[in-house]
Amino acid sequence: MSKIIATAAIRGAHAMVERAEADLKKAVEQYGKDAPVAYPNTAYYLPIMLLFLGQKVQKLGDLEESMQEARKLLGRVPTKDLWLPYLGETLDSGVATLIAEETIEVLKYLNGADPADGIWLGFTSDNILRLQGIKLVDGRMPGFAAIVGNTPKNEDAVKLVRGLQERNILVFMAGNCKGKAFAEQLEEEKIEMNWDTFLVPYGKDITAAVHALNFAARSAMTFGGVEPGSLKAATAILMYNKERVHAFVMALGGDDGVDKEQIITDEKYATAAGAINFGFPVIADTKIPEILPTGICTYEHVVSGIKLDEIINRAVELRGLTIKIEKIPIPVPYGAGFEGERVRKEDMHVQFGGKYTDGFELLMMKTMEEVEDGKIEVIGPEIEDMKQGEAYPLGIVVEVSGREFQKDFESVLERRIHEFISCANGIFHMGQRSIIWVRISKAAHEKGFRIKDFGEILLAKMHNEFSKIVDRV
Repeated sequence: MSKIIATAAIRGAHAMVERAEADLKKAVEQYGKDAPVAYPNTAYYLPIMLLFLGQKVQKLGDLEESMQEARKLLGRVPTKDLWLPYLGETLDSGVATLIAEETIEVLKYLNGADPADGIWLGFTSDNILRLQGIKLVDGRMPGFAAIVGNTPKNEDAVKLVRGLQERNILVFMAGNCKGKAFAEQLEEEKIEMNWDTFLVPYGKDITAAVHALNFAARSAMTFGGVEPGSLKAATAILMYNKERVHAFVMALGGDDGVDKEQIITDEKYATAAGAINFGFPVIADTKIPEILPTGICTYEHVVSGIKLDEIINRAVELRGLTIKIEKIPIPVPYGAGFEGERVRKEDMHVQFGGKYTDGFELLMMKTMEEVEDGKIEVIGPEIEDMKQGEAYPLGIVVEVSGREFQKDFESVLERRIHEFISCANGIFHMGQRSIIWVRISKAAHEKGFRIKDFGEILLAKMHNEFSKIVDRV
């Protein structure tokens, strides 16, 4: 493996453990060893300690034991670039890093500095884990990306997340580069970030990256049915993540002119070593040392120097993800990652229904002879004939036919109209039947979205999702 990565990761692990020990010592002096420590709303104690140590941490005194175990895992402090013929010592240092980061993050809750502040969401509760994690299991969400650092320009960040959302890839964000975080770039561009949009900003400190990994650990314990507490169990959980939770780390270096030593710090190398323990490879846009042989990860462990406009496809290939991209002929991105998106009034071009005008949607079964497949008809004004900021009436009528279609299926398909339209970027849809509320954003309008495109979406999705019973739409 790379000498530079081994040296930097082990050195970074030592620094992170020392930082955690200092924070813990200060907390013990202030609160005492019996002071309770816990993340909010979880039955998994501190998931990283539970996974790797089989330890159910409940008080500060327990954390002292955790840090003692982290110390044992640290590799020797390198005085020069180490040549390690295997990953073992670096991986162990990566585990020590995750234990230290879990300690640092949970102490923030004890000290009253709630990490869930502003755009940052902090630790993921078990109820969200169950709701979102099942999507990793059933295939709706092919995997997740953990992004650290930032991009040279805000528009690069927006383009990158839109590409990930279109592929239904969940995005976790943590850390920063030279004081600027990727999530802050998205905030400046007014990109909505929450679990509904598949964009989850954990925290600005690199230590917040541990939340992506304790999410993965709990996914294995929740959906993989593995009981933690032994080396065998830890191995099973890590293998589950390698084979079932298809995740990868995206290390972004910000401005190309910045000294690379300041971009990829020792602590980031150490955190990456922790992620590799889960079978999660690292892909970087900067020129950092690579680890190309396979072993812990399915394919290469660290790949670098990938251009931003190529990094998603390269990451998908590196992790072996199965991606289903919706091929719908509309001018805006489309995918499940946009389903929970809201369009604020100040960002709205026009709206329909709600409390402002009449609005409805209706799906009806017809005979084969009555339905001309692929026909989309707009009756009334198109978007360019509407005044910005105004409300207009809207009726969406879908006629379907099929040899296997039955009258009882009408309501089932009709209820999916909400979901299908909501997955278009810049389109807000709420309600169903005679109580719908729809907004088209200024950004979607500028990209060329029209009323006709509602038809394009419904035509494609009805055929894609119900091909066994729908022949014509």
